[in-house]
Order: sequence, then structure tokens, then C-alpha cells
Amino acid sequence: MQQLKEAAAKITSLEIQGATNIAIYAIKEFISFTKRHSNLDNFSLWQKLLMAERIFSNARSTEPAMRNGLIFILGKIQHDQKQGIEVSLAKMVEIYGNEYISILKASKAQIAKFGARLIPESTKDPIVVQTHCHSSIVEAILIEAKKLGRNFKVISTETRPFYQGRITAQNLISHGIQVTQVVDSAMRWAARNLGSEIIIIGADAVTSEGTVLNKIGSRLLALVAHEEHIPFYVATPLLKYNPGTAFGNYEKIEMRDNHEIFKDWPQKPKKLEVLNPAFETVNRLYISGVITEAGIFPSGQVHNNFQNVYPFLHHAYQLIEHDNLEFKV
Repeated sequence: MQQLKEAAAKITSLEIQGATNIAIYAIKEFISFTKRHSNLDNFSLWQKLLMAERIFSNARSTEPAMRNGLIFILGKIQHDQKQGIEVSLAKMVEIYGNEYISILKASKAQIAKFGARLIPESTKDPIVVQTHCHSSIVEAILIEAKKLGRNFKVISTETRPFYQGRITAQNLISHGIQVTQVVDSAMRWAARNLGSEIIIIGADAVTSEGTVLNKIGSRLLALVAHEEHIPFYVATPLLKYNPGTAFGNYEKIEMRDNHEIFKDWPQKPKKLEVLNPAFETVNRLYISGVITEAGIFPSGQVHNNFQNVYPFLHHAYQLIEHDNLEFKV
């Protein structure tokens, strides 16, 4: 269990970051954990898996893509058992874990195609695309647009305190995309003075009401878009939807260690209170559309589309709400 806790700690510390990357990493570690305990009987291994699921789910509070993956695996195994299928837990965890990773990767590729089409063709001057923080999904959209020959450049925020925007800038520049980076507090100035024409951000979570949770500063950028009449899109797989919010369970905002803010300020006044929220909400009223593997539509339609595309996961969460996710022997 110690090795699993160390893997979860890498998520907590942001050594592994980005919602999609975190989900894939956690599922791979979940599979490895199962293999290390494959000598156990099915019931004992199931109890270990439930403990492992809780450890990963508690590693970061705003990571539904990871939680959905773990529930996908456990729910599929329970479904097989109820259908009378002889279950080898270790093998099934590997099969369904890899299936979920494949779904995530396929979703990303589809979103990249849909999102790239939002950047207009054949313009004399480059279209100015603005983004915030680091999203591998947004990166995929912009790289796909570059492959299609779209003429555009990008404004990226540096994203304090871990500067994830630098990852965005590095990756895009490596694909031949022009990037201008600004400090977070200059996002409005940049949108107005550098002529932003479309804003695309990623998402860490989406609720049943269509509210998006993303890196702190995202709502500010949405308000900038609203004020400046700039289309504001959120690129996200439907697997970042939190089905639990449909049952009254709120998606929590992670409050991180304030030392991340003042670690380079040794003379910080002792009585100074420092807060470090990692995420904030973006109201659906400010979102032009969400770019998903099922298409582009208002964020308020995410719940219904999730049900249609991933009915099994929706059912699995209903089982959880009734405390009926179990393995019987």
C-alpha cells in the first residue's frame, strides 16, 4: 500500500498535473497495484481495490476524470459478476483500465478535430487565440489547427504559482506555433490590446448544472470574454463530468498549501494570512460552448450527453448513491 500512497502523493504535489494526465497515471498505477496483489483471493483483493480507489480519489479533490476511471473499472467488474461471468479481478482491472485509457485518448483526438474547426480558415492576419494554464486538450486542438494550416497565434498566461502556462508555451512553440506569454493579471489587457478573437480553456470538472471548474483565473478570463464580446469555449472530455453533482454532491474547490505562494518570500510577515485556491467556477452563462468528443454544445447539456455516451458510468454512480457497489462471493 505504501507504493500506492507514494503514487497518489505525486498527484497531490502536482508532480503529475493536468486532469487527463492524472487520470491516465492513476489508472496505470491502479493496474500495477492489482498485479502486485494478484495472489490474493477475489474478496480480499476487492477490499484492497476499494481502499486504493479511496486513496487516489482523495489525492486531489477536483479530479472527476480520475474518479470516473476508477468507478468505471470497479463498476464493470461488478456488472460482470452479476451477469454470472467468472471474474479474475487482476485480469479484469487490467482490461477495463486499459479500455478507459483508450476511451480518454480517443476522446482527446476527437475533441482536437472539433476544436480546430473553430479557428477560421484563410485569414490574412493571424487569428489571436487566448488560453489559460496548461491543458493537454487545448494543446491538441491548437496543434491540430496548425496541421490544418490555420493561421493563428496564441496568448498564454504564465499561471502562478507553478507556472503551468510555461508548459503550454514550450509545447506549442515546439510545434511551430507563435506564443506570447503574459502574467495572469494582464489577461484582460492582453485580450483587449492584443486583439483576442477566441478564448479556449480546459476543464478539471463539470457539474450537472453546466458549471465548469478550472484553474483559478478562469472565471476572470470568462468575464473578460463577456465584456469584450469574445467567444469563450471550454475543451473537455465528457469524462470530466462529475455525475455525483446530479445527486446533490458538490464538486469541491481544492485549497492548496499556502507555502506554494510565499516559498520565495522568506521575510513574509508571520501574521499575514495567505490563501491558495487551485480552482474556481465558471458559470455556464459565460460559456459559448463546450468542445467534447460528442460535439460542441452549451455546457448545460453535458449531463444529458454524458448519459447518452457513457450510460454505464451513469448507472455505476446510481449504485454508489445506494451503497450498492460491492463484490460478493
